[in-house]
Formats: sequence, C-alpha cells, structure tokens
Amino acid sequence: MKIINSAKNAVLAENAIIADTFLTRAKGLLGRKDFKQGEALVIRPCNSIHTFFMRFPIDVLFVDKENKIIRATPSLRPYRLSRVCFNSVFAVELPAGTLELTSTQEGDTLLIGTATIF
Repeated sequence: MKIINSAKNAVLAENAIIADTFLTRAKGLLGRKDFKQGEALVIRPCNSIHTFFMRFPIDVLFVDKENKIIRATPSLRPYRLSRVCFNSVFAVELPAGTLELTSTQEGDTLLIGTATIF
C-alpha cells in the first residue's frame, strides 16, 4: 500500500503495512534488522511510540482524524520514547531520512492507498 504526502505530491512509501491488532501493534518493527526506503508501518490507534530494542532510527509521523500530520519526529533513535500526541489517531513509522528527503512536515496531509485511511 502507498503513502503519499498530498501537500508535497511526494511518495513516502510504496510498501506500507497496517498494524491494527494488539499483536501487530505490540510487535511493530521489533526484530527487524533493517528498514528500507519505500517501507512504512502504520500503527492505529496510536498516540505515542517507543524504539526500545530496535536496531535503527526511524522517522515518525503522528496523524489526526483528517489525515493531517500533527507531529513529525525525524530520526528517533533506538531506546527512546516519543512524546504523547493526544490528538493522533495513527502513527506512521518510516526509515530515517524519509521526512527530509520528501520535505514532509507538520500540517501536510497524507493519502494512504488510493484514499484516506479513515
């Protein structure tokens, strides 16, 4: 599934998966050795994340019910906690550097697949 920043007309990921069950949300990216450009993990519901036991930094987007980015966190390193983003309904985890590469920032709107996620 694709994730597109409609404000910048930029593709953030070609291969995104959704984690929306207890088990898939709990596992997240844990156990992965790498996270390649073009991949993404959409976690819903989600208003904060952690990178404990991860092996690489990630970019994180927190998105509201209108698919608007309300917090963008570049290069969150392993063994860190994000801040809680109370208005977030889902988070998008991307390989570190994706936000800079695509000029993605707070206030931009995302499209997931061919339509918005909600």
